[in-house]
Amino acid sequence: MKLINLINRFRADEDGAVTVDWVVLTAAIVGLGIAVLTTVGGATDDYGQTIGSHLSSQGIKTTY
Repeated sequence: MKLINLINRFRADEDGAVTVDWVVLTAAIVGLGIAVLTTVGGATDDYGQTIGSHLSSQGIKTTY
């Protein structure tokens, strides 16, 4: 009788399920962030180099 009660209590306990849900949700968010950074990273690097070359070609006025 005690073994059956123990098994039923173990089956009904949901404390660990919430932790698993949060771990899965956090892993999905981190994975999505990595995917976005990988996709956008190359374009931002190229755009930054374009802006840098444009700014370096500009002259600086030293007299007023």
